[in-house]
Amino acid sequence: MNLAELRQHYALESLSESDVRPDPMAQFAFWFEEALQSQLLEPNAMTLATAAPDGYPSARTVLLKGYDELGFVFFTNYESRKGQELMLNPRATLLFTWLELQRQIRIEGNVEKISREASQAYFQSRPRENQIGAWASPQSSVIAGREVLEMREMEIEEKFAGLDKLPMPDYWGGYLLRPVAIEFWQGRMSRLHDRILYTQKDQQWRIQRLAP
Repeated sequence: MNLAELRQHYALESLSESDVRPDPMAQFAFWFEEALQSQLLEPNAMTLATAAPDGYPSARTVLLKGYDELGFVFFTNYESRKGQELMLNPRATLLFTWLELQRQIRIEGNVEKISREASQAYFQSRPRENQIGAWASPQSSVIAGREVLEMREMEIEEKFAGLDKLPMPDYWGGYLLRPVAIEFWQGRMSRLHDRILYTQKDQQWRIQRLAP
């Protein structure tokens, strides 16, 4: 197969400055609800991009677990690679890609930890096996083999036998990304895509169109 010949034609929707809501969080909520109604596979999956100390970008897929007028919430191991990078440089970018809708949303912002109480409430709402997994995995660390994880899982299972709600590890919790820029991308014909950018200044959002 010739990869140069792989292409899709984008013609489902359009997006203009007059279409979008004045507030980007309202626009996000509108698009996210459409993604939910379209029954996409994990519409809350997003790429989280951080920067390593040596300047290399670092990216991985995480799940959005909440959003409101303040920003976007996700959870992870604070000692993981992304946690270490966010500790040194608390800035990140989120990217939602909904190919079935021919849409993307790119979000830049500043990141901070949420309260331990809020993190624990979410942690204990997860399936028990997920709680055990958070305890068992030294995320991003090199391990000798999968048997290390399986043995650790058994140890945690025995330690917390009979508990449905496990205590939350000190190294685990949530982050809030407070956006400073949000771009909504809608695919269009001839690769002349619609790109509407919100940028924040003095607590106000400015709306601009970007060339594709």
